[in-house]
Amino acid sequence: MSARIHPTAVVHPDAQLADDVEVGPWAYVGPHCTVGAGSVIQMRATLEEHVHLAPRVTVGIGSVLGGKPQDLKFKGEVTTVEVGEGTTIREYATINRGTSESHKTTVGKGCFLMSYVHLAHDCHVGDGVIISNGTQLAGHVKIDDRAIISGLCAVHQFAKIGRHAFVGGMSRVAKDIPPYVKAVGNPVKLYGLNSVGLQRSGFPEPVVSELKKAYRLFFRSDVNISQAMERAAGELQPFPEVQAFIAFVEASGRGIVI
Repeated sequence: MSARIHPTAVVHPDAQLADDVEVGPWAYVGPHCTVGAGSVIQMRATLEEHVHLAPRVTVGIGSVLGGKPQDLKFKGEVTTVEVGEGTTIREYATINRGTSESHKTTVGKGCFLMSYVHLAHDCHVGDGVIISNGTQLAGHVKIDDRAIISGLCAVHQFAKIGRHAFVGGMSRVAKDIPPYVKAVGNPVKLYGLNSVGLQRSGFPEPVVSELKKAYRLFFRSDVNISQAMERAAGELQPFPEVQAFIAFVEASGRGIVI
């Protein structure tokens, strides 16, 4: 089966498309792009250059992937955009290539990026992440697996959002958000554990209970972060999820939202 390429679409000779790829009207697939099996490039979507799509990726109407990074340090070096299997990118989203910092911008498997989402250079989005309409990520942002970012959020460069975190709509995220929590606001603040999300994801009750204890120790007690670190070893069960929560807080570069 040959790729279904609309007569008005333009596919560069150096692009590589799997046999069953669909390219819609007026779409453009540029040089050094690869498109995996079962992927769909919808009407007027653009893959500028050095974009690599795994199988079963959908790129929505008018989206632009692989544009030059909007970074004054960029000197034209070869960098990429990489999108994982089964990810859906809705209409008019934009994902820029990386810089010499990491050489790529990445989106994991099974993600859902809704309309008008922007990922700047060197962003790294994990698996199963949902980013809602109009949310904008500055450069070097890292979002871990299965986090959910609601609509119209702005995320500062170098900020990190932990796995299974939930960020409410219209939030301004200037610091790191730990895994497993809820956060919302301008500026963003923490509002407890993402208990409903964890239950829906099948987290055992003992793990959820221990994560609640960790949250209260670090963010709702009368001790600072350093003191909470010292107390955590003696007061918290060493579930892997609890250890990941503690490690994220300890490794934060921008400081933690409280």
